[in-house]
Amino acid sequence: MKSYFKELWMHVPSRMDFVNITDDVERALDESGIQEGLCLVNAMHITASVFINDDESGLHADYKRWLEELAPHEPLKRYRHNMTGEDNGDAHHKRQIMGREVVIAVTRGKLHFGTWEQIFYGEFDGMRRKRVLIKIIGE
Repeated sequence: MKSYFKELWMHVPSRMDFVNITDDVERALDESGIQEGLCLVNAMHITASVFINDDESGLHADYKRWLEELAPHEPLKRYRHNMTGEDNGDAHHKRQIMGREVVIAVTRGKLHFGTWEQIFYGEFDGMRRKRVLIKIIGE
């Protein structure tokens, strides 16, 4: 069994946004040479997420609205976490909802997706550098 990893560095200029990283993950899979196995894609920060869904702008706008309704950024005093000097209590909740990572099957050297599926990095406390781990194992 072979193993391969790569890190992507993200710098999202807004507080919350979604970045399609499917092409980056496919490039990493090509670099790995793995034909059959599993690909893990993991947000390496507690206020960011990786998820799979459709690359459709209306859906992304709906996600942003929905997440802000569930865990609004303000008022800052809403979150006890913010009493420690932070202002990102909402971002931790948003990450919890959207998830930490995804695992995609690798078949014949390709990511084995369903119709319309794409991989996204979700940023909930942006404007600074964060990492995404791609870990691929298989034959």
